[in-house]
Amino acid sequence: MDTLWSLLSEPFVWGLGLGLLLTAFVWKSGLTARKTQQRELKRLQNEGRELQGHLNTQLRINASGNESLEKDLKDLREQNENLRVNIASLQNKPGRTEARQLQITENAVRIMREQAPGFAPAWEQALQRAESDHEAGEGGLKKLMRKVIPGISSGNHSPPPAEETEKANED
Repeated sequence: MDTLWSLLSEPFVWGLGLGLLLTAFVWKSGLTARKTQQRELKRLQNEGRELQGHLNTQLRINASGNESLEKDLKDLREQNENLRVNIASLQNKPGRTEARQLQITENAVRIMREQAPGFAPAWEQALQRAESDHEAGEGGLKKLMRKVIPGISSGNHSPPPAEETEKANED
């Protein structure tokens, strides 16, 4: 025991003991830090896997949504093209152009009646005259003549109004 006390009284032993004690504390804190880092690494890896799974799920959802939108867009484009073709074919049907022109003419006549007060009576007279010429030309000799000589019109034109005749004579 005396030797133990004599050894403990040496400054080298005190320095060695203090160094070993300090090393033990550093070693213990290193192990604790290493375990903490390993737990944190596992937690982050698990969180990364979960986030990757969520991202994959979200991408699948977005992809299916985009596919359905693209399919709808394709269907709408086809439908638009079909409607465009149908409209073009309906506009090219026989009589469609004439009906359109008739509507335009009718609107123009309506506008002229509103804007030109003297236009309506003259128009009505010309319209009645054209109708009677057309009815007269539907049968008989005039119809035969139109078939034989297509350049001849109905020929039943009444003389121009007196005002036009006077103006022509003055010139």
